[in-house]
Amino acid sequence: MNLLIPPLEPNRQSRKLYVPVSIKFWISHGFAFAWLLFSIYISLPWLLDFSAVVSFPLALILISAIAYIPGYLNAFLIISLFFDRQPRWKQAHPSVPVTLLIAAYNEEASIEQTLRYVSRQDYRAHLHVIVIDNHSHDDTEGAVTRAAKVLDLDVTLLHEKRPGKFHALNKGLQHVATPFVITLDADTLLHPSAVRALVARMVSSPDDVGAVAGSMLVRNSRASLCTRMQEWDYFLGIASVKRLQGLYQGTLVAQGAFSLYKTECVQAVGGWPNAIGEDIVLTWRLLHKKWRVYFEPLAVAFTDAPETLAHFAKQRSRWARGMIEGLTEIKPWQHPLVYTKYLTGINLMMPYLDIVYTVCWIPGLILAFFGIYWIVGLTTLLVLPLTILSFGSLYLYQKNRVFKRLGLRVRRNRLGLVLFLLCYQLIMSPVSVWGYAEERFRLKCVWA
Repeated sequence: MNLLIPPLEPNRQSRKLYVPVSIKFWISHGFAFAWLLFSIYISLPWLLDFSAVVSFPLALILISAIAYIPGYLNAFLIISLFFDRQPRWKQAHPSVPVTLLIAAYNEEASIEQTLRYVSRQDYRAHLHVIVIDNHSHDDTEGAVTRAAKVLDLDVTLLHEKRPGKFHALNKGLQHVATPFVITLDADTLLHPSAVRALVARMVSSPDDVGAVAGSMLVRNSRASLCTRMQEWDYFLGIASVKRLQGLYQGTLVAQGAFSLYKTECVQAVGGWPNAIGEDIVLTWRLLHKKWRVYFEPLAVAFTDAPETLAHFAKQRSRWARGMIEGLTEIKPWQHPLVYTKYLTGINLMMPYLDIVYTVCWIPGLILAFFGIYWIVGLTTLLVLPLTILSFGSLYLYQKNRVFKRLGLRVRRNRLGLVLFLLCYQLIMSPVSVWGYAEERFRLKCVWA
């Protein structure tokens, strides 16, 4: 992707009637509940037929995971995104100094380019970059030193011998003297207005907002079929979930790859935890302390997605483990805000949905090819129109409200879209189940 693009255009969106978040929340639930009742009514023959095979309680448990709950969640997502209106920034060009933390482990090949894109930011206030070399075995230090000499950047290089990203970030946190701190992965490239968009959202938000998550897109989408599929996952799937969570003021992951935090908030919760999903657990700790977490779709960064299924499975199993870590430390009912209780409650159901999908739906799909519709039935298809509607509306939003303003264009990737729609969940659910099992048995996982 060509990242030599113009900065963010001004927002000329007209003012619209304000609808309180609580009203949006309950209207969306009302629509989703109506869809659930309709789904149950339509599926009664399927439910009764399947009950004759496996018993009514088991049939209800399996069909709920296959059709009822996904349908409810999709309906809730669609109506919520229909109501989503990002408030205007109060300051388009903030003047608050910011520190960027970059934890680097063997990043000699990529760190200079990352710093180069940081130097091209249109942010008018001071940017202090802290790179923490986390006991690299290559010439990461030399690459940072050379980049600092040729780029117009204030770069501090630190060293952390203890392996682990959380050690590196906490080492950098000790040297942060600005009110805001941004974490950035060493192989992530920023849109020219990315930092400005993050800070503008933060300074335009209520005082109880502790973090703002940026929007991640795939840079290497042409590298393989795997990255082609992931391009649509980031563009549609992850972006839609982030928008939903941001609307309800509880983005569940202010991802370490590119997010902004109030320095005092991170310090108040003890910095980054010793966890596989250190960014997930940190975000949940902020939410537990009544700090809200927003999402800014215009703060775009580009990352390299795994190019092979093996690497993809390794990454997503770590994400699944991180989610379980968050649920283990802070239960959904322990969060103070009703929105966050609901959003984390969805995560509490994910192992159940993924396990049923893996051990029942996939075999049921095979049976359906032979005319045996015990598990995969007609009602399963009711989820598809909602999914297509949600992805279609999000595509238009991303294209017109995000990409157009950022000077980006949506590249043609039809094969990736087909793979995403048909194959993505077939891969994701088994991988997530493996991640849950890894966390259950405490298998070793290292940052690499």
